Amino acid sequence: MAIKDTPEEWQVTATATPFRGNKTSVRTDDVVMPDGSVASRDYQVHPGSVAVLALDEQDRVVVLRQYRHPVRQKLWEIPAGLLDVPGENPLRAAQRELYEEAHVKAEEWNVLTDLYTTPGGCDEAVRIFLARGLSAADGDRFEVSEEEADMELARVPLADLARGVLAGDLHNTCLVVGVLSLLAARTGDGVEALRPADAPWPARPFEA
Repeated sequence: MAIKDTPEEWQVTATATPFRGNKTSVRTDDVVMPDGSVASRDYQVHPGSVAVLALDEQDRVVVLRQYRHPVRQKLWEIPAGLLDVPGENPLRAAQRELYEEAHVKAEEWNVLTDLYTTPGGCDEAVRIFLARGLSAADGDRFEVSEEEADMELARVPLADLARGVLAGDLHNTCLVVGVLSLLAARTGDGVEALRPADAPWPARPFEA
């Protein structure tokens, strides 16, 4: 048996959307179970996200520290953002987020990994890119607001981030998965074997 996630869709007998927010909503589906029973499942409907593990020539990662109200913590994260437009090209979205949050551009881009953040309660899909060949972005810095107005930026050695993840000091999903995925790539087939930046993404089909 191939160890690979596969598409499947069980029958839905009824659906409702009890809550709609600015970017996400909550949906309730009545789903037919394998034994014939029907169970109600609530989940967040999410547009999807991109994140960027930007690595410089000194093996440091561009990270930012931002307040996250649901968990009441300031978390160290990698640049990331929503796919605001349906069908938006994820690479272009990632390049935009790297510019807006870190005022950085990159010459080399690869897909590092794809994931579902919380598939038991949310359909959010995230594509994490590896960006290398970093330099300062052109023009003025992007003007930030709200939580981002308090954002701190740093460049931290990849090894230090890995130690922080395993010590339980760092908790952001994209940072954790991105850091460990890069280390896994290096000890496996190498970074050169990573997928190209425009690799298909069935979870969030996009325009070229």
